[in-house]
Amino acid sequence: MSREVLELVRADLRAALARVDAALAEPAAAPPVPAPAPTPPPVRGLAWGAKVSAVFRDRVRWIGEDLGLDPNHLMACMAWESGRSFRADIKNMAGSGATGLIQFMPSTTRGMGTTVEALARLTPEDQLNWVWKYFSPYKGRLKTLADIYMAILWPKAVGQREDYALFTGGVAYRQNAGLDTNKDGKVTKREAAAKVMGLLEEGLRPGNVG
Repeated sequence: MSREVLELVRADLRAALARVDAALAEPAAAPPVPAPAPTPPPVRGLAWGAKVSAVFRDRVRWIGEDLGLDPNHLMACMAWESGRSFRADIKNMAGSGATGLIQFMPSTTRGMGTTVEALARLTPEDQLNWVWKYFSPYKGRLKTLADIYMAILWPKAVGQREDYALFTGGVAYRQNAGLDTNKDGKVTKREAAAKVMGLLEEGLRPGNVG
């Protein structure tokens, strides 16, 4: 092989080595970043929501937003008061005349400018407007399930401690003695709300939440 050919081969090798050196000097390309997994939509299930209409659920959520209360707590209270029926015309079995989603008393409805008979003729969805009106004076104060239930059962207990005594004797205690779980002769706010709390847990089970 002639000297000229060897010089050409060496030149080609130098050029190839230069390209290799240049490639090695370049920073390594970053691996491709995988696309983030899509964020699942937030769970908006409502306690007992499977037992009511979509309109009913939307109105309960609106009441919660407007009055600053947990809509799940409100649903649990209405489940308790209506015997899980969520009917607008459900009546108190003891004959008190109380009717509807939160068992409106006749005297209460008169003060609101209506009657239990008129409320019973409404759809459950429309009766929620009166539920909102009933709770409106407590706006911003109904932070717990117990307080929402107290607004229905014993309004003086709204905002009180959980050991606040509702009934300590007389006819009121005798009518509610079944709530006195420790049989100490008084019914506390915690004891009165215990069964409603149980309905909240039941309402959040599969098949009831919606």
